[in-house]
Amino acid sequence: MTTQLNVQDLAQQIEKRLPGSVIDVRDNHVLVKAESLVDVAQYCHDAPALALDMLVSITGVDYIGYFEVVYHLVSIKHNHGVWLKARAYGREAPEVPSLTPIWQGAILQEAEVYDLMGIRFSGHPNLTRVFLWEGFKGHPHRKDFVGA
Repeated sequence: MTTQLNVQDLAQQIEKRLPGSVIDVRDNHVLVKAESLVDVAQYCHDAPALALDMLVSITGVDYIGYFEVVYHLVSIKHNHGVWLKARAYGREAPEVPSLTPIWQGAILQEAEVYDLMGIRFSGHPNLTRVFLWEGFKGHPHRKDFVGA
């Protein structure tokens, strides 16, 4: 069974390496600034003591006032994991940077979140709809979506 990283310790490590990147720390996750997301993710991937080399999932959550993008990261080597979160603001064009340069597994998962939630991932190599057709109006996993 994968153990949960101590998020307080992780947040301190991130802040030491990338000051001002951490917004909040909770029981099971670290919330980071969207503009720091790529650097934080790269650090989590590359730091030998963390070695978070596997992106398990990406999820989008609609809180009406903002969206959260949740990344479930795991280290195969150390058998530990953590949830990293970033926020995207605005209903019209919410956006966070793509993590595809770090984890190739993000390609399809970011496209899925874009398709169903409407969150854009800047720098994604091919951000297109994967379940719905290009002319589909809206994003069905949003709380304010009104179906046909």
